Amino acid sequence: ALYVVNVERNGKIIYTWKGNQRNTHIGLYDLQTKQNEHLYMFEKNLHIISCSINNERTLLAVSFCQYTEEERASQLLQSVPKYLTLLIEIHPINNVRVLKAVDSCVRVQFLYPVEDRNASRESRLLLVSEDKYIEQFDIHVVAEEERKVVIQKSGQLPRAKVVDDLVWAQWDMMEQRLFYIVPKESKSTLRCVQFYPDENFNSILESHLDIAVNDTQLKLVNFGYDYCQDQDVASKSLNLQVFTSKAGGLCVCCSLVSDIPHEIIYSIYFLHKGYNKTFTVSLERTESNQLKEVAFMNLDYYVAAYLPDQFLHLLNIQHPDLLCYSLFLTGEDARIDVLQNCSIRSPWVSTVLDCAAGSLYGVSISDSALLQFLQKSKQDCERLAALHCALLYFQHTEDLEMQIIRWISENLSTCHSFDPIQEFIIASLYCRMCPETQNLDKLLPYTSLHDWIGVVPGVVCATDIISLPVLEFQNSKGFWEKLNSNLESVKYAEPHLQYHSKVLRREWRNLSEEGVFYLVFCSFWDFCLFPNQREERRTTAYLRNIFENAKKYVLVYIIFTPSYFAQARLVPLFEEEDYQQQLLMGLMVAQLKDHLMRHLQYVGKKKIDQIVLDYVANLLNLVHRIMKEVWKRYQLHSCIFCFDERGSAGEFAVFHIMSRILEAANGMCMPLPPGFHTLHLGLGVRCLPLHTLLHYIDNGVLQLTETCVRKLLKDLDDTEHNEKLKFSIVMRLPEALGQKVRRCWNHPINANLIARKYVKLLLEKLGNRQCSRTIPERLSVSVEFLPLNYLTNMLAEIENQGVHPYENQDHVNVRFVEKTALKHTMTLLGLKYS
Repeated sequence: ALYVVNVERNGKIIYTWKGNQRNTHIGLYDLQTKQNEHLYMFEKNLHIISCSINNERTLLAVSFCQYTEEERASQLLQSVPKYLTLLIEIHPINNVRVLKAVDSCVRVQFLYPVEDRNASRESRLLLVSEDKYIEQFDIHVVAEEERKVVIQKSGQLPRAKVVDDLVWAQWDMMEQRLFYIVPKESKSTLRCVQFYPDENFNSILESHLDIAVNDTQLKLVNFGYDYCQDQDVASKSLNLQVFTSKAGGLCVCCSLVSDIPHEIIYSIYFLHKGYNKTFTVSLERTESNQLKEVAFMNLDYYVAAYLPDQFLHLLNIQHPDLLCYSLFLTGEDARIDVLQNCSIRSPWVSTVLDCAAGSLYGVSISDSALLQFLQKSKQDCERLAALHCALLYFQHTEDLEMQIIRWISENLSTCHSFDPIQEFIIASLYCRMCPETQNLDKLLPYTSLHDWIGVVPGVVCATDIISLPVLEFQNSKGFWEKLNSNLESVKYAEPHLQYHSKVLRREWRNLSEEGVFYLVFCSFWDFCLFPNQREERRTTAYLRNIFENAKKYVLVYIIFTPSYFAQARLVPLFEEEDYQQQLLMGLMVAQLKDHLMRHLQYVGKKKIDQIVLDYVANLLNLVHRIMKEVWKRYQLHSCIFCFDERGSAGEFAVFHIMSRILEAANGMCMPLPPGFHTLHLGLGVRCLPLHTLLHYIDNGVLQLTETCVRKLLKDLDDTEHNEKLKFSIVMRLPEALGQKVRRCWNHPINANLIARKYVKLLLEKLGNRQCSRTIPERLSVSVEFLPLNYLTNMLAEIENQGVHPYENQDHVNVRFVEKTALKHTMTLLGLKYS
C-alpha cells in the first residue's frame, strides 16, 4: 500500500511503499503532470518517518527508524542509535551522508526557492529534532557532466540554529514560513520565521497566546506525516494549527480539554482582528470513547472545525465579529464521507491530508449543497450564514445569483432578524468591489446588521480581547504587508471604519424637513436655483453638483445595463427624471467620495471617482437584476403597464416584492433605478383596492410620479369608480407636480380644483395690497350674481397688476375661473349649462 509522507511546495507528493522482497521504496508524484517518479530504494524494511527532496530533485533527505525497542532489546543493540537521518545523492545515485544518528526522532524539510528560478548550487535543509530544536544545513553541490551533481567534500556541512526550546512547530511550505511556540511563564509565545530565497531567515512575528503548554510533548505539523508517532504524541501535545489567508488573515486554531463529558471546546485566535473566540459545543447521545479531537481545515475565506459524525463549523476569517456569519452544520449536513477520523492536516489552502489513510484530498464548499441547505434552513442564523457564504465564497456567478434571488423572493416573510434583500445587495456589492482595490474591504459595508442577538443552537461563544501581534519586517510584500495593514486598521482606525448611511440619512431627513422634496418635481434648473440659506452646503452650486453627479451615475448605470431601455426589455422600467432619487444618489456619491478620500488618499481622486461610479452603478444594477429575475419567475410581460384591467396573482406577488425592495432601500437610504416608483405605482393601481391604494400613497409606500399620473389621467375613462380614483390621486399631488399634470384631465371636478387653486394663489399674491385702479369692464357675459361679479372683478384687477401664478398655462385666467364656477353651480343645481 502507498503511504504519503510529505508534500513539497511545488505540489509534488512524496510517498513510500513496500516491495515484494520487503524493500522500502520512495516515489514522487506530480499533481500537475500526473506523473510518478521512482526516487530511491532501501534494500530492507524500514519505517520512514520523514522525507524531503530539494527543488532540483538531486538530493533526498530521509529520516527513519532502524530498530524498534523490542528489536534493540532482543539483539543487544543498545549502543546503536535508534534513528538515522541521511542525505542521499540521487542524480546520480551515489553517496549517502549521515546527518544524524540519535535516539530521538528527527524530521527533515528542504527549503524551496522562488518558482522559475535557475538551478542553484546550494540547497538548504531544515532538521527538526524531537529534542525541541530546529537547525538549518547549507549543502553546496558541484555540477558534473550530464546534469549530475555531487555534494562538495568539504568536511562537515555548515549549519545554524534556527530556534531552540520549542513545544510546537508548523511548516508553511507554500510561503516558506516556520511558525513555532515557545513556553513563557504560564502562557506561550507564537513566533514566525520567514525564509527568503536569496537570504537566510528572519524572525518576523511574535504574539502572546493564553494557551498552557507546560509538560507538553513536541508536536510537529506539516513536517512530513508519521501516523504511528503522531497518534502517540496527540494525547500529550497541543492540537493546534495556524492558517493564513490571501487577504492578510492570521488564525490560530486550538482544541482545548473540557472537564465536562460530551462537551467539545476549541478556540480560534483571530490575530489580525485582535480577539479570540472560544466555542463550547454540547454533543448529544455520544459515547465517551467515541470523542476525538477537533480537526481544523483551511478554506482561505473560512476556517473549518470538524468533528466526524458530530459537526462541521465554518468560521468566516475576514468577518468573524458576528457569530451569524459562521456556518454551523450538524447531522448529515456535516458528514464528510471520506474523512471519518480526526488525524487530518491542511498542507495548503483547500487541501486535506488524511494522515491515517495516507490520502490527500482537495476540499471545497459545494455550491449546490450550500443552496440546498439555504433552502431547507429553518433558523435565521443558518440562513444568514449560508447566504453570505454563497455570495462571498462563490463570488457572483450568474446562475447562483439567480437561485439566491429566487430563494429571497420566496422567503421574504420567514427571515425575522434580518432583511434578505439588504443582505443580498450589500454582500454582492462588497464581493464585486473589494478585489479591485487594496484595503477597500475595510471601508465598504458587508452587512446591514450591527449586532446579532440570536444564538446558534448547541453552541456557546465567548469573545476575549487579545494583544495584537508584533511584526518586524522591511520591504516585505504579499501576506505580511496585508497582515500589517489589518493590524494598523485595528490599532488606529476609527471605531466605525466601514461606510455607513447614518450621515446620509441625517442629511436626507434634513432636506425632507426643509420641504425641499416638494420642489423635486420642478425642472432641474428651477430646483437648483431655489434659495436656501440654512447651511452653506445648501448653496446653488452644491445642489447643482449633486444633480450633475447623479445624472452621470444614472447614465453609467444605463451603459452597464445595455438592454435597460431597449424596445424588447423584460421589465418595463421607464426612462424618466426622478429628481428625488437623483438627489439621494447625488448625496450618496458625495458622502462615499468623502469617506474614501479620508482613508484612501494614496489611491488618487481619479481612482476614487471610478470606485464610487462602479459602486453606485452596481447598486442600481443589482436592483434591476432582482426585478428581472422576479419578472421572469412570475412570467409577466413587458406591456403590463396599463390600467384597463385588474392585476393578476403574479402581478400582486411582484408588487409585494417591489414593496419589500423599497422598504430595504429606505432602510439603507439607498437610491433606486429610474422608473422603479412609476412601475410600483402602476402595479399598485392594478392590484390594490382604492382604499388600500390611497393608504399606501398616504404612508409613502407608493410615490406619485409624473409618468404614472399622466398615464392614469389620460388612459382611464370617467366612470364613477375611475372619477373617484382620479380625484383621490389629484388631491394628493404635491403642488409642483399638480401644476404639471392636472390639465391632462379634462373633467369638471379637475377644472373646479384648478380654478380654486388659481383663486387662492392670486389672493395670496395680493396680500395686503389694495386695488387702486378703477374696476375695468367685465370681460365675460353679465351674471346677476353679485358675489361672483365682485370676485371676478377683483381677480381681473390683480391680473392687470401683473400677477400670474400660472404663467405657463394661458388657459387658466379669470374667464376660466368664472366659467368653472358657473358650470359647477349648474351641476350642483341639476341644471344644464350652455
